[in-house]
Amino acid sequence: MNAKQTLLQKIKDGTFALLTDDAIAKKLRLKGKAAEVLGEMLRSSVREGVLCCDLRGRYGTAEQFGAIRGTISGNERGFGFFVPDDPNRDDLFIPHRALRGAFHKDVVLAFAKNAAMGDEGEVLTILQRGYKEIVGTFRRERTGGTLHPDDRKFSTDIFIPSDRCKGAADGVKAVARIRSYEGRMPVGEITEILGESGDFFVEERALIRAHNLKEDFPPEVLEAAERQAERSPLDDLTGRIDLRDDLIITIDGEDTRDIDDAISIRREGGKFYLGVHIADVTHYVRWHSPVDNEAFSRGTSVYFPDRVLPMLPTALSNQICSLNEGVPRLTLSCFMTIDMNGKVLERRVVPSVICSRHRMTYKAVTAIAQGDAEMRAEYPDLVEFVQTAVELTKILKRARESKGGVALDVKEAKILYENGTISIPDYERTISHEMIEQFMVLANESVATIMTEKAMPFVYRIHERPGEEKAQDFLTFLREAGVFAKFDPSRVTPADYQNLLRSLEGSPLYALVNRVMLRSMMKAAYSPENVGHFGLASDCYCHFTSPIRRYPDLCIHRIIKESFLAPEKTREKYKKFVTEAAVQSSACEKNAAEAERDVDALYIVAYMQDKIGEEYDATISGVTSFGIFAELANTVEGLVPLETLPDDSYEFIEERFQLRGTKESFHLGEAIRVRVAGVDWGTRRVQFQFLGKTDART
Repeated sequence: MNAKQTLLQKIKDGTFALLTDDAIAKKLRLKGKAAEVLGEMLRSSVREGVLCCDLRGRYGTAEQFGAIRGTISGNERGFGFFVPDDPNRDDLFIPHRALRGAFHKDVVLAFAKNAAMGDEGEVLTILQRGYKEIVGTFRRERTGGTLHPDDRKFSTDIFIPSDRCKGAADGVKAVARIRSYEGRMPVGEITEILGESGDFFVEERALIRAHNLKEDFPPEVLEAAERQAERSPLDDLTGRIDLRDDLIITIDGEDTRDIDDAISIRREGGKFYLGVHIADVTHYVRWHSPVDNEAFSRGTSVYFPDRVLPMLPTALSNQICSLNEGVPRLTLSCFMTIDMNGKVLERRVVPSVICSRHRMTYKAVTAIAQGDAEMRAEYPDLVEFVQTAVELTKILKRARESKGGVALDVKEAKILYENGTISIPDYERTISHEMIEQFMVLANESVATIMTEKAMPFVYRIHERPGEEKAQDFLTFLREAGVFAKFDPSRVTPADYQNLLRSLEGSPLYALVNRVMLRSMMKAAYSPENVGHFGLASDCYCHFTSPIRRYPDLCIHRIIKESFLAPEKTREKYKKFVTEAAVQSSACEKNAAEAERDVDALYIVAYMQDKIGEEYDATISGVTSFGIFAELANTVEGLVPLETLPDDSYEFIEERFQLRGTKESFHLGEAIRVRVAGVDWGTRRVQFQFLGKTDART
């Protein structure tokens, strides 16, 4: 064992752990040249990743420092927060110096600097850079230029040498590849010039690039998809049941771009026979083919008001796989027999071929359900169909509520863009929306149950129970708000939350509690392990119904079909891959949701720019230390800055979601009146002026 190995061994066994080079040299009685050699050994061990060194110059292993893995969430003022991979650990505040060159989204090892406090930390080492390319505004300078990142959490500019500017003019929006993170600021090169900063569609394209989303498919993927789209669905019907003569319909929004689910229903006596028919995309997308690999990389389709970035090429997503009206299509059909109490008596999944009789919209089906004479005359064959479907929808909804399903009132913005005009209609949820939701949820549960009983590797859709700390915070909030609630935070159930909401129906506190409850809950995700779905009060759940736009659905379709023919081979084939698919799909889903939210905010700012000066009724949707957020009936949200509120000083009480002043206080869920004061294109935020409260909180 040489001197360096001996030194490392003594650090690892604790003899010299967490000591500086001077302290180690002193223990070894080394001076002069020998001490310098020791110092170089230690520094080279850090460069090799064998040891770590903190800001105090102490050396040791990551374990000896108590370091854990996580991601940096940056702040435009230069500091950051460390978000541990382990959701049970608290975030750490990281001062600028303690970031040690780490930036927003970097994966790092970090440790708490004060174990007693536990809320401030230090980065020990950077494992992986979060940004390889970044979008921003280019500023021309004498020696080259700088790119000012659009992502304000990335707290420094990127230096672009003069020979790496690609002819970019001052003020343009551009993409830069970061070549080096060494030195005072990162160094990069311009790879794409998007256009003039401030141009609406340039800004939208910049957001697409910022989230690393793909607008185009590689040529080999397009060619493979087009070859598959030329196949006739009728060429291979072996092993499929023929449902082409059955009354099967699709129900979607008017602007739906791909149709992957259809339904059939009838009632005989005290039983309902429901069929949910899903496009058999895997017939055209083979595992590990170029099309499949691209779909795995994308993970999901991403929807914007003016375009869709599909997971699959349009030759598949809008043509051969889409369940278009009047043409035969290959499907996987989930058949369920349901009693009058909403209990599933039988369930099975079979390959099939269908021919959709009608392409229906939510609006048309709702009109039929409500007795619209004109619509019923246009679709006489659907009158009984819709009546039966509505009856089953109500039964399933009651059954879900009796199990404890948490029916959160979560609004989603509907932004329409047509012929250059943006519109945002008021939020509307109809019986036909509930119908499709209930039927798809039941099919997802049924499929997951079937495959669990067969002990197949699978990708489940999970929603974990709220953590004890968050549940306790929610309980504390309720008590301070004067709401009596009795549940055990260590094992809260869906029924606890549902009963709470039910007890508050009609109360001014309902919206407030609904919002805070949502914040207390975990995020849904994909997992190879079945831990149930808390929000749906479901023991077993998956995503089966959208294989055109979601990779998990595509993955489990393969497992389902192959398990019919060779169960053991299927178990062996997919046992590792389901973990890869779950991790990748969860990450892609999160990124897509953030991109959609950012682009929606851009459209909302453009829409509200023409509404400056107009007044609206709103609901307080967020309370922060810098103001309150208010939401309009069409889900548009804006900020009322703290300094514009009618009082001299306010205290932000985070656990109560409250701003408390000497004369006025503001709570989540309160109804207020606002005026549109302006829009900020940089932050993509609407600004409101507070005009007054419109109801009294009791």
